[in-house]
Amino acid sequence: MSASITLVDVGLRDGLQSIGPVVPTSGKIALLEGLYAAGVRRVEATAFVSEKAVPQMADAADVLAAAQALEGMDAQVLVPTLRHAERALAAGADHIAFVFSVSPAHNQSNVRRTPAQSLEDFAQIAAQLPAGTRVRLNMATAFDCPFNGPVAPADTLALMAEAISIAPDAEICPCDTTGRVTPDRIAALFEAAIRRFPQVSRWAYHGHDTYGMGTANVAAALSAGITTIDASIGGLGGCPFAPGATGNVATEDVVWMLDQMGATTGIDLPQLVAVARLAAAIPGAIAGGRVRDAISAALCRPSKAVA
Repeated sequence: MSASITLVDVGLRDGLQSIGPVVPTSGKIALLEGLYAAGVRRVEATAFVSEKAVPQMADAADVLAAAQALEGMDAQVLVPTLRHAERALAAGADHIAFVFSVSPAHNQSNVRRTPAQSLEDFAQIAAQLPAGTRVRLNMATAFDCPFNGPVAPADTLALMAEAISIAPDAEICPCDTTGRVTPDRIAALFEAAIRRFPQVSRWAYHGHDTYGMGTANVAAALSAGITTIDASIGGLGGCPFAPGATGNVATEDVVWMLDQMGATTGIDLPQLVAVARLAAAIPGAIAGGRVRDAISAALCRPSKAVA
């Protein structure tokens, strides 16, 4: 395992998008600033999507501006279509995370397109990006579909090949959207992808913790050589277009695990846990993770045994 791991906190986007009550922009910025103070230097700050479908993201431009005002913060923004990518670029985004689903059923549910049509959008986006714009490709349902079950690795690799031909310099991020995947499948797909596409220099992993496999799957990705990991503060998250999918693996859980494994993240765990408590207390949030509660319990434990 690499001694240095990049954590991408996706709480501001994936963590908040399924929460019903709209979180005030000031609350999102407070969360962002707390993450920054804890040492987080890369976030998925927001998403430029349909405000009707995901009203939580209506303040995307304001949250992006706040993230970009933090020195050294890499603020990527999620976009699902050409039109929304154009909105993001107009707002000053310099790191685009395009998302599409390997599963036709999920892609249709999410953006009313086939995967092939989404890749056509991706090609148009790539063709008009300003120089210096960084690109990530989030491949949702790369392992499993909430509607149709397991996704064949061959299907994921075939679409990955098309995407890489469009944007060879993009960061490629297969996503376990449902949280139903096990570590063996995570490792196997990454190992196959890395062998098949040696020209790709940047890989990432995004997983959910629906069945308690969050940190185990992160460890499997690390063992395959992946050094960029998505996680969500407080374990917040869940895809509104993936029924039953709960939150992402908690950032604080991943940081605790990496600290114990001797990896370097640059993130201060006690400060991060304080931010996680704030995230977990957001009205309407369904928090996840274990480290937050474990550390709180340890702090409350009596120093001496009581007879």
